[in-house]
Amino acid sequence: MRPDILNPLFAEVAALKGVGPALARPLERLRLHRVVDLLFHLPSGWIDRVERDELAMADAGRTVSIVLTARSYRASAGRGPTRVQATDASGNYASLVYFGGGSGWAKKVLPLGEPRRVSGRLEMYGQELQIVHPDYVGDPADPDGPAAREAVYPLTEGLTSRRLAALIAQALARAPELPEWIEPSLLAKHGWPGWREAIGRVHADPADAVARARVAYDEVFANQLALTIVRADQRKRRGRALAGDGRLRDALSLPYAPTGAQARTMAEIEGDLAQEAPMLRLLQGDVGAGKTLVAAMALLVAVEGGTQGALLAPTEILARQHLDSLRRLFAGLPVEVAALTGRDKGRVREGVLMGLADGSIDILVGTHAIFQEAVAYRDLGLVVVDEQHRFGVAQRLLLQDKARRPPHLLAMTATPIPRTLTLAYHGGLDVSRLDEMPPGRQPIETRVVSEDRLEELVAALGRHLGEGGQAYWVCPLVEESETSDMAAAEARAAALAMRFGALEDGGRVGLVHGRMKPAEKDAVMAAFSTGRIGVLVATTVIEVGVDVPNATLIVIEHADRFGLAQLHQLRGRVGRGPGRSVCILVRSAALSETARARLTLMRETGDGFRIAEEDLRLRGAGELLGTRQSGEMPFRLATPELLAELVQTANDDGRLLIDRDGGLAQARGQAARVALYLFERDAGVGMLRSG
Repeated sequence: MRPDILNPLFAEVAALKGVGPALARPLERLRLHRVVDLLFHLPSGWIDRVERDELAMADAGRTVSIVLTARSYRASAGRGPTRVQATDASGNYASLVYFGGGSGWAKKVLPLGEPRRVSGRLEMYGQELQIVHPDYVGDPADPDGPAAREAVYPLTEGLTSRRLAALIAQALARAPELPEWIEPSLLAKHGWPGWREAIGRVHADPADAVARARVAYDEVFANQLALTIVRADQRKRRGRALAGDGRLRDALSLPYAPTGAQARTMAEIEGDLAQEAPMLRLLQGDVGAGKTLVAAMALLVAVEGGTQGALLAPTEILARQHLDSLRRLFAGLPVEVAALTGRDKGRVREGVLMGLADGSIDILVGTHAIFQEAVAYRDLGLVVVDEQHRFGVAQRLLLQDKARRPPHLLAMTATPIPRTLTLAYHGGLDVSRLDEMPPGRQPIETRVVSEDRLEELVAALGRHLGEGGQAYWVCPLVEESETSDMAAAEARAAALAMRFGALEDGGRVGLVHGRMKPAEKDAVMAAFSTGRIGVLVATTVIEVGVDVPNATLIVIEHADRFGLAQLHQLRGRVGRGPGRSVCILVRSAALSETARARLTLMRETGDGFRIAEEDLRLRGAGELLGTRQSGEMPFRLATPELLAELVQTANDDGRLLIDRDGGLAQARGQAARVALYLFERDAGVGMLRSG
């Protein structure tokens, strides 16, 4: 149960002054539902202002704060800009420029002859100084005027930085003093302030590296402590040893001899399954490295050992693909494979439930529906979780509760993770890596083209479709907003549909985005899988693992806006059949050096593990990745760089707390319990008797 001291932070944002239905909508888009979400919505940068008494050309390019007096208005015709001619105390002129049509607003905030404190970026326009859309205009005597350093927050339409900062100030006022959970010598070594002071300092001064490291450490510590608790608990539980006799595996007719990496991993898994302690293993494998075959062999060991297996997938489409793959692979074997998803109803569902209960179904493939209370297994021995980052600790524990004894767990992911971050993401698991590709896997040719060649690209797409090919067209990540990304995808789909026809009109272009209902999205994906449509236009929600061998072309617009890891995942949608596959990265006309380095690396290598390491190296601390860009990120306060820097210390401190300092029972443990709930890593608290 959450400690009472945290209740003010877990109140809905509607409890804050000034939050009504109109403001709730943009907050919802940013996933700021509770007071604590506002606290953890850290600045992405800052504005440094210089206070000046006089205008000076030497300050062009800087953000200034200065007292100016409006002298005249000059409004353009139509929706042209309104220019306010203003002077400083010495009579030097500057223009204050407002776009958008109408001069009413400018006249209201800058009445003629009345001094006003004005803040904004000073620029040269010809031989004149100007400030376009000042970020602040107010009474020069106002004590709440613009600060010398102001935080800049990730925003969305309908929400200004100043309005968000005011809400965060209310959230900070609600933040209680919390007991200290960091080991005293560690606290002293880094000179870290207390938690409440640190979170306030980060919002007041985003450049405060000490405060930012402290709040990042708190989140990483809570994560590592939770992993330590869960792992310790599961290692204590008695499972059962599964020793397969090989009769099913020996009867398999494999399409190719397993790679050395697959053989090594299969041996590691077989060794784990032979132990009474439940296996907790992560299988990391790049796109196309053959994880499904390894999982299939593990499931056969469970069946040979007289138990059942379950394979959990994040989406219905991926679950159905796994079902088809396993049935093809196990053809001719006495192994019954069935599926259960949220869409299965009536007799089909009842038949599956009966087969699981009486043991006639050996392996169940499904989505989250296999967690449901009505689903009972005769004897569940092994759980395989695909794309494990989509499932939290609590969900995995729910599935494990379906067994009489704790089942063995094999988690799989196609998302390569830098070695320095593996401990943070998968600290509770042993890790196997598939770092070889099966024979016959075709390399994907990667090209980089400028956005001014889009017309040529569309013409080439037409030729590709004319030859019977299929293609993905991924639309740009516009901002951290599903709405804007969806709009970009809809616009591109409409433009391509004018050329090739829309799906709903019997044409060749389909569209998927994150706001579609699951059934609608699945219908479009099914039409693409069966070849009814030739071009699938999508936001970045294209499901990991979607397997359409005939799709041999992928176009990624504004590829320079994405991180390397996501570009690599998107590229992996093609190259799944025998044909030559091409990935076209469409870049902006102007590129930063970092973006240029990313695209060059994508062209040079298809090694996901190398790409993951380079992605971490190339990201500067200022290039904070949002959750949409980097996958389902479990960290909100710790940047990848801070995570890599702090995770080993946090892991050691968590183990120290459990092994030496009395777990959660003593004073520091009770404080750490508060941290687990604050950062919502509390799934394992009940596992400790003292919790």
